[in-house]
Amino acid sequence: MTDEVLFQVEGAVGRIRLNRPKAIHALNQPMCDAMIDALVAWRADPAIRLVMIDHAEGRGFCAGGDIRMIAESGADDGVAARAFFHREYQLNHLLFTYAKPVIAFMDGITMGGGVGISQPAKYRIATERTMYAMPESGIGLFPDVGGGWYLSRLPGRTGAFLALTGARIDGAECAALGLSTHYVASEKLDALKAAIIADPDGVDVILADTAEAPPPARISGNREKIDRLFAADTLEGVIAALKADGSEWAGKELATLATKSPTTCKVSLRLLAQGRDHADFADEMRVEYRVATHLCQRHDFIEGVRALIIDKDNAPRWDPATAEGVSDHLIDQIFAPLGESEEWTPVRL
Repeated sequence: MTDEVLFQVEGAVGRIRLNRPKAIHALNQPMCDAMIDALVAWRADPAIRLVMIDHAEGRGFCAGGDIRMIAESGADDGVAARAFFHREYQLNHLLFTYAKPVIAFMDGITMGGGVGISQPAKYRIATERTMYAMPESGIGLFPDVGGGWYLSRLPGRTGAFLALTGARIDGAECAALGLSTHYVASEKLDALKAAIIADPDGVDVILADTAEAPPPARISGNREKIDRLFAADTLEGVIAALKADGSEWAGKELATLATKSPTTCKVSLRLLAQGRDHADFADEMRVEYRVATHLCQRHDFIEGVRALIIDKDNAPRWDPATAEGVSDHLIDQIFAPLGESEEWTPVRL
């Protein structure tokens, strides 16, 4: 166990509280291990009626995964990176298939790994402080933890837009896209959690009484542009559409795409195209693990972490540097199956 996650049983509620505030509760392998152990134990405990996931303190729910560790491992033999991804994806899958209701509070920063532990929940609470993003293309990674499943099922082309640009959206936008199930003012969260702990079987009524209509969602006003300009299934097609449009909005998004890894942008588009067809979340996790295994030791990820997280010069040198330079063969290699003993597997229950 680790003190970076706190576990409490309050009445009939099993409570998971992320407790790594200096890292905005970014997940590491011991945290994933501890959460899996608790979820497996509570799964078999008839006294536990509901699981609650939130954070103990600090300004965000969960900012992602332990990127620095993954990059250091990727620059070496990749063993620790692969072990982390395997365990994190087991946690994601366990939550996705969990029989008991789970409620996740996406209060504050909810990115990467935070998306992976909140999106499987039956109840997903956004607030005015929610800042949701899948920004991995900016560090040479990809929207994993189920991103290929969740983003591919968003309305129109919003999933491709979020995956390619890493755009940050707020709680109202999460509500508009269905990424959250309820919108609640942050000042009401403590009372809401207490009410649910007192009566977990009444969670639907409690949420209905507490939730409020979110303010207008900015992304709704951009839907026409997103659906039209991000309609192409290729990165080259998206870039061409943005260039041809010539509007200020298109220019801004074009400039954003120019900062992203062309390789991982193409990986993201293929991941979403495949994710739409997956009928089993385990298939999604299996594919994402293959991609993560290959990408974590490639140049763009090591370089992206150097530029944005370590040196912070924000000037990554991608290789290949252009969309045209990224061949279909390269993407095929990144999606290639692993050896039979190396493939991802779910938690054995």
